[in-house]
Amino acid sequence: MVLSTILSKKTIKPSSATPASLRRHNLSFSDHMATPAYAPMAVLYSKPSENNISQILENSLSKVLVFYYPLAGRLIMDDKCSYVECNDIGAEFLNVRVSCPMSEILNHATDIVYPHDLPWRTLSSFNERSLLVVQLSHFDCGGISISVCISHKIVDAYSISMFLNDWAAITGESDFKPSPQFDANSFFPLMDDPPIYVVPDFLRGQHQPCVSRMYHFSSSSLGRLKDTVSMNSEVQNPTRFEVAIALIHKCGREASKANNSGLFKPSLSCHLMNLRPPLPLNTIGNGVHFFNTIAVTEDEIQVPHFVAQIRKAKQHLRDQLASRSLMEIKLEPEGANIMEREYDFYLCAICVLACATKKSNEEQLNFLG
Repeated sequence: MVLSTILSKKTIKPSSATPASLRRHNLSFSDHMATPAYAPMAVLYSKPSENNISQILENSLSKVLVFYYPLAGRLIMDDKCSYVECNDIGAEFLNVRVSCPMSEILNHATDIVYPHDLPWRTLSSFNERSLLVVQLSHFDCGGISISVCISHKIVDAYSISMFLNDWAAITGESDFKPSPQFDANSFFPLMDDPPIYVVPDFLRGQHQPCVSRMYHFSSSSLGRLKDTVSMNSEVQNPTRFEVAIALIHKCGREASKANNSGLFKPSLSCHLMNLRPPLPLNTIGNGVHFFNTIAVTEDEIQVPHFVAQIRKAKQHLRDQLASRSLMEIKLEPEGANIMEREYDFYLCAICVLACATKKSNEEQLNFLG
C-alpha cells in the first residue's frame, strides 16, 4: 500500500494585491452549471538538481497568482448568485512524501494528487476551501511530482493546462507576464434566474460502491488501432483519444451484453469538446460543450464505426458554432428527445497525468530549469 505523509502545509498569497476593480469574478453560465468538485492534473519529473525546489515553486506560484488572481480567492455560491471573491486569501501548498518509487505511480495515480485524508475529495466544505491546492510530492527514488487541484467551478482541463504552462514559464523566467482572461461570463452570461445546480449523489458520497480501473495503451497499440480505423472508415486521421474511447466503449458494451443475458442494449455516449476557438485561446473558465453519439446496433459499436460517429457529431457541433451564437447552443437542451428512450449511458472525460522526460522538460512545463 502506498502511504502519503504531509511534510508541510502553507498558504501562498499573490505577490501583489489584486486591484479593487478585479475583486469580484462573476461566474459564467457554464461555470455555474459545472460541478464544484476539484479537477486534478499532475506532472512527473526525475530527481531535480536543485535542493530548494519547494522554495522555488512557492515563490513562482506567488508571482503567477497575481495573474490568476481568482485562484487565490474563495467561492461564493448559492441558488441565485455565483461568484469568486478575489480577496487574496491564497492557495494551499503541500509538501508530501509518497512511499513508493515513481515507476509504480501508474498503479496509485490518485496518491500523487492528494492524500486520502484531505477535504478536497468531498464536497462537504467546497465553498470554504482554497480554490487551488498544489502538492509537491517526493518519491522514494528521488523523483517528484507537481500536482494541482482546482475547483471545476472556475476552470476546465484546458484552463488548468494554461495555468501550469504559465506557472512553469514564470518559474524559469521571473519577468514573464501571462495574459489569462477571466472573461467567460461575457460569452456565457449568467441569467437573473439561473437553473439550480444539483450535486449528483455520487459526488456527495451517497452512491453504490464504484469500481475504477486503469488501462495503459502503448503507442504501438494505438497506432495499430488508428490504422484499422483508417482502413475501415472514412476517417483517415483518427486521434489516439478517439480510438481509445471507441475501444473502451466497445468493451463496455460487450460486458453489458454479457451481464444482460446476451441481449444488446443501445448506448448513449456524452463527449466534451473545447470551444477555443471560437472562444479566445486565453479565456479561463469552463469553455466546453457536450455532444452525443448513439449506438443502437452491434455494428455501431465497432471501433471504426464509432470513431466515424464521433467525427460526425464533432462536425455537427462545429457547423452549429459557425451559424449560431455560443449562448444559443449552450441553452439548447442537449439530447432531450433521445433521452426518452432507455440507453446505457457513458460519459467520456479526460484525466491528465503527464510524465516529463528530459526532452519535454526542455520544451514545456520546465519547472526545474
